[in-house]
Amino acid sequence: MAHFDHDGARIRYEDSGGDGPPILWSHGFLMDHTMFDPQVAGLDGYRHIRWDERGFGDTESSGEFTYWDSAEDAIALLDHLGIESAVLAGMSQGGFLSLRAAIAHPDRVRALILIDTQSGTEDPENVESYRGMIEAVSTGDDETRSAVFDIVGGLIIGDPDLQPEWKAKWMAEDPARIIEPGGALLDRDDITDRLGEIGCPTLIVHGTADTAIPIEKAELLRAELPDCRDLVPIEGAAHAPNLTHPAEVNRNIERFLEAL
Repeated sequence: MAHFDHDGARIRYEDSGGDGPPILWSHGFLMDHTMFDPQVAGLDGYRHIRWDERGFGDTESSGEFTYWDSAEDAIALLDHLGIESAVLAGMSQGGFLSLRAAIAHPDRVRALILIDTQSGTEDPENVESYRGMIEAVSTGDDETRSAVFDIVGGLIIGDPDLQPEWKAKWMAEDPARIIEPGGALLDRDDITDRLGEIGCPTLIVHGTADTAIPIEKAELLRAELPDCRDLVPIEGAAHAPNLTHPAEVNRNIERFLEAL
């Protein structure tokens, strides 16, 4: 375990080291760096850098923040490690911050791997429901939180065999931790009109059964990103195909990386 300090936050990260091309993996909402265990295990020859974003894992949020702030955290981690540029791989909110890093620091982003993410805001019909879930987690009793996390586990993971491990993590957290990351999630800006500024090669991977971010959002990314190499649908996968369908996801990631 290693940490570095940036903008008032003490950020936890893990670095596999080595001389391989660096990949910076950024996780989704409620998740942590371990969600990329299948990628670290399955993709040899790369320098895998994973981190816990503000408010998750072993990183505290240290106040209100946006995904532009998280993008700066990611670039600061590259600075801390002396890495000039890297492939940025992000799942869901990890994709939100990776897209923003590519806009703000195009010289630092060799390529993008976007897993079940989007460039827009939450659909209006979902915002109040999600706000209610965040309030229920932050103020409710254990029974209420457990019920919410059952719903969330189905949305994010889908696979019932994988949900208990993550639910146990969520139940063990300080409930108040979700408030500031929840604000970043639900109040984020729409960057769709800036996607044309991103010139690096991009791979999009998206679960066909994702109800949190439907695959139509990925099709919009493919249409707007100037150098999108492929949109790979993962049949039957929900919001975290890198966890539920790792072999298929890794195979497509490796093909993309080898072509760079």
